[in-house]
Amino acid sequence: MSLMSTKTELNTTTNERKLKWFKMDMRAYTMIGALLTIWILFSFLSDAFLTPRNLSNLFLQMSVTSILAIGMVMVIVAGQIDLSVGSLVGLTGGVAAILNVWLEWNTIPVIIATVLLGALIGLIQGWWVAYRAVPAFIVTLGSMLIFRGALQGITNSQTIAPLSPELKSVGQAYVLPSIGIILGIIAVVIMAFVLMRQRSSRVKYGFEVNPFPITIAQMVAYAVLILGFVFLMNQYRGIPVPFILVIFLAIIFTFISKNTVFGRQVYAIGGNPEAASLSGINIKRRILLVFVLCNTLAAVAGLILVARVNAATVQAGTMMELDAIAACVIGGTSLMGGVGTIAGAIIGALVMATLDNGMSIMNIDTFWQLIVKGSILVLAVWIDIYSRQKKKA
Repeated sequence: MSLMSTKTELNTTTNERKLKWFKMDMRAYTMIGALLTIWILFSFLSDAFLTPRNLSNLFLQMSVTSILAIGMVMVIVAGQIDLSVGSLVGLTGGVAAILNVWLEWNTIPVIIATVLLGALIGLIQGWWVAYRAVPAFIVTLGSMLIFRGALQGITNSQTIAPLSPELKSVGQAYVLPSIGIILGIIAVVIMAFVLMRQRSSRVKYGFEVNPFPITIAQMVAYAVLILGFVFLMNQYRGIPVPFILVIFLAIIFTFISKNTVFGRQVYAIGGNPEAASLSGINIKRRILLVFVLCNTLAAVAGLILVARVNAATVQAGTMMELDAIAACVIGGTSLMGGVGTIAGAIIGALVMATLDNGMSIMNIDTFWQLIVKGSILVLAVWIDIYSRQKKKA
């Protein structure tokens, strides 16, 4: 009887672990499943959707939104919001074009000056929010109007083009297929090393780990995805350089959010500001830095956008702040703060870009595109609120 009881307990524990593992990843499975469903739907509706050329353009198009979403995740997780990033994309892109076309600056000085401008603007906005206690919604809403007006003023409401070939390549260049294969192999090796190191670390300190076959299956699945992506991109012109930048920034900010004191403190601030303050966290300084990082990334996105279209216009970046927020929310970031991942935001950005790309291919009217994207945003927020209420219950 004792032996049967022990076996029953072991089976129950094993089943609980499996259920816990699947429960933890359910949000990720849902997002990926929704993305695949959208891809399958568009592939049936249009033969041009799943072609290497269109998918390459898709990943190129999602780069700006992805970079904005990476910075926006940090802001939202900290319990704040930034409505100015779309206008900041337009302003920084306009400044880059002026420096390059009108003042004939070289590419490297243009990039440095533009990124520093984004950091400076983030410092100013963060100071108003953190040290003057003005709500982020008001500060960034006002900044959205200021930046849009400043863009019209410095450009005289005219298009600035064309850019120099060097600066244009920042948003239009592709990695050679051979280099893409090398990068893919390096990515697979790093991925396997990280997974095994995480597993050994958890075992060392006595934490629960997935069964070893599941870890191997994860590595194989990731390797297939990485190498399959490289092979697919090589069928056209190679991996777009802006998308490589997205992956690089995603890795950096994932490390910051998960493996640094600053990152954990940002999550603590968004989850429970009072507890974070009582634990000794300098909330004002952390919020200031979050806005600096977000606006610096907005400047990077501005560079990518102006280089991709080879021109700066007064309409550049319009509504992009909503795309970035939608990408974060669709990817699992809670508008209540304290919850969100960089990887989820990237998937959310891919969902948004897929909708834009697919509906454009099908020649669906613009007003329908806005209706669909707005509906998905509302649905994603409702799912977040519902899941929180269910946890409390």
